[in-house]
Amino acid sequence: MIPTEQIGVRPATAEDVDTLTTFSAAMAWETERRRLDVTRLRQGTQAVIDRHERGQFYVAELRQEPPADTVVVGQLLITYEWSDWRNAQFWWIQSVYVTPAWRRHGVYRAMHCTIIDLARSRADVCGVRLYVEDDNAIAKQVYDRVGLFASTYRIYESDFVLPDRRTSGHKP
Repeated sequence: MIPTEQIGVRPATAEDVDTLTTFSAAMAWETERRRLDVTRLRQGTQAVIDRHERGQFYVAELRQEPPADTVVVGQLLITYEWSDWRNAQFWWIQSVYVTPAWRRHGVYRAMHCTIIDLARSRADVCGVRLYVEDDNAIAKQVYDRVGLFASTYRIYESDFVLPDRRTSGHKP
């Protein structure tokens, strides 16, 4: 486990777009065996950076020697869902990625705790949600350990961009 003071979590900036794009493409391949259109992915990432009402990326940095040097080792994206029942927003955690060398060292936990603290500090946020690929057992264990639990809701979708793997004959 990395000492907490060595992991910094901050909002991503335009300078992080290439890293975010690389991480998101790696995550899609690793978890779903999807090769994303990198041009479209970069444009989508830039669109979030440019317009915060679409969401907010956060990155985890590992502070190295000398103290001014850092390396980005993780990311997540927050998007928003309005709840009329609660008169507040849910923050959705998505696009979670931690570089393989830094997994199981507290990087995700640091990002998660930062997001929970931020969300709890705001009266307009009623909770945090995330979704996980059904077969991603390791991620499910991580989310259990940080205090999340499976919801009673199941997500359905109609995706107009990425092909449905069930009908394309591809199984990860």
